[in-house]
Amino acid sequence: MATQVVNGGREIGNQKDDASSSPFLSLNHVSYVCRSVPTSVKFYTDVLGFVLIRRPSSFDFEGAWLFNHGIGIHLLEMETTPAKTGVINPKDNHISFQCTDMDLIILKLEKMGIKYVTALVKEGGVEVNQLFFHDPDGYMIEICNCHVLPVLPITSCPTKKHKPLPQINHPKSSHDETSYSCGEDEVWMMDNLLIDMMGISF
Repeated sequence: MATQVVNGGREIGNQKDDASSSPFLSLNHVSYVCRSVPTSVKFYTDVLGFVLIRRPSSFDFEGAWLFNHGIGIHLLEMETTPAKTGVINPKDNHISFQCTDMDLIILKLEKMGIKYVTALVKEGGVEVNQLFFHDPDGYMIEICNCHVLPVLPITSCPTKKHKPLPQINHPKSSHDETSYSCGEDEVWMMDNLLIDMMGISF
């Protein structure tokens, strides 16, 4: 069923009541308040390879826009920005970037005297390397090879094996009768998800 949407008395169109009508496209940028724009710009360009891009001239406050890796970082200068804790806690709020050469990032961090911690996540025979460190204002950053970890909807990756759909030939697992690896049965689960999304029954 379609619903007419009105904003401030102005009709802006009809929105369908289903997920396919979502107007969102992708993440555009993250914005950080920093004590020194030049210092933060140097960090993000030297360590993470960001480049400065043009910023609207109508802004009447100090700041900078950077872009790379399909995402923007907007810096806003505020001298009274409180310093964050110096403890590197992987469970803290952070932004993460995928990387194909972790050693290169580590070399850059060590050259710049930036402290970091590493972690290893194992899932279904897949290993994800993680590297955590802070920017000049204490914001947490993660570098990882997360692209090796399958992206699986939680509804299609149960912790216990359910009876397979009679219409789908589920591959035998090398694990026991009650559990299996999400990575091992990724293809099967994604096939089921696709069928669910398409609403097709055979």
